[in-house]
Amino acid sequence: MEQSSQQMPNISSVSEFLLLPFADTRELQLLHFALFLGIYLAFVLGNGLILSAIAHNHCLHTPMYFFLLNLALLDLGCISTTLPKAMANALWDTRAISYQGCAAQVFFSVFLIVTEYYLLTVMAYDRYVAICKPLHYRSLVGSRACAQMAAAAWGSGFLYSVLHTANTFSLPLCHGNAVDQFFCEIPQILKLSCSHAYLRELLVFSLSFVFGCFIFIVLSYVQIFRAVLRMPSEQGRHKAFSTCLSHLAVVSLFVSTGMLAYLKPASISSPSLDLVVAVLYSVVPPAVNPLIYSMRNQELKDALKRLVTGDVSNSKT
Repeated sequence: MEQSSQQMPNISSVSEFLLLPFADTRELQLLHFALFLGIYLAFVLGNGLILSAIAHNHCLHTPMYFFLLNLALLDLGCISTTLPKAMANALWDTRAISYQGCAAQVFFSVFLIVTEYYLLTVMAYDRYVAICKPLHYRSLVGSRACAQMAAAAWGSGFLYSVLHTANTFSLPLCHGNAVDQFFCEIPQILKLSCSHAYLRELLVFSLSFVFGCFIFIVLSYVQIFRAVLRMPSEQGRHKAFSTCLSHLAVVSLFVSTGMLAYLKPASISSPSLDLVVAVLYSVVPPAVNPLIYSMRNQELKDALKRLVTGDVSNSKT
């Protein structure tokens, strides 16, 4: 088993990092490998079906499903950034990840997670316009506006990730190379640095970003619920709620697991608990998002059924 270096006076002396293993015994390592392999394959299949259903069904070529397609791509990227390396380490009984591999994990994790949060905010705006301003929906959320909002989400996530990844890996390290996580992430890398000043700056910046998007989502849904409750038809209220519940469930899962991971009291923190929490926020949300959307959306369920059975004739209408 690899041993962490005792002295790391600067970042140039680090050639690899040591990740936190899921288990110490070989039997449990192989069990974790098999478990996460099953989860990963099921996840890839689920998101692949959603992507194919949206792409091949012309009835689903609407703004809501355009954003859902982007969300599925982001979820696919998020889980593929961290889980395959963890599975490989469990299979080959190692903890090592190269310096370049660690930097790549940090960059793509931050890029995809931030982009997904921006996209969930945009999807809240889409639902707000669809329910509160239905007569202006085509003008406010047309194909060009959708492309611009999606591009803004992806571009903002990219710039955010470049900035913080570059700043993180430019800091000198003084506390070894053992990362207390099963994948590389900025807070864990900053714990190894000689100064914690940037960690505080990052925390303030990140909380401002998270809080700003969260307030926008909450205000959007306050307006949505007010508009839905004023609808005279019970069928109309049910249809309006059904189009929002999936998105609301995904946002709640995304935010709650993130808060549990980063805002839990330090007094209850431990390597084993941190590992469980990390799985909850990095694996569970992207893995269950396809289930949430497919179970709550009849149009998507019908499209998936036609895709699985090979009946694509009705999808072209």
